[in-house]
Amino acid sequence: MPKFGGFGGGNMQQLMKQAQKMQEDMQKAQEELEDTEIAAESGGGLVEVTMTGKKRLLSVKIKPEVVDPNDVEMLEDLIIAAVNDAYKLADEEAERLMGPLAGGMGGLF
Repeated sequence: MPKFGGFGGGNMQQLMKQAQKMQEDMQKAQEELEDTEIAAESGGGLVEVTMTGKKRLLSVKIKPEVVDPNDVEMLEDLIIAAVNDAYKLADEEAERLMGPLAGGMGGLF
């Protein structure tokens, strides 16, 4: 009986094991991202936000001295800056955890 294209049982079984391990590693990395808390601040600590590595906002802390009813726009800008910084840090953490795994997927698919 002729063999077809090198997809013998051993090679396919090895590929399946690699795919399963990669899936398990991805799941662990996803769980680690969800459990990771990332804090970022703006205004020298006047506003601080905390979120998960999966970008779920957990808390916003605002120092009372930054609350000025005559300058709400400044407070809004500080909140935006802190949240955007936290998003950037979350992206960096996701790349650190998931980057090596994503690179390995190209070899399988």
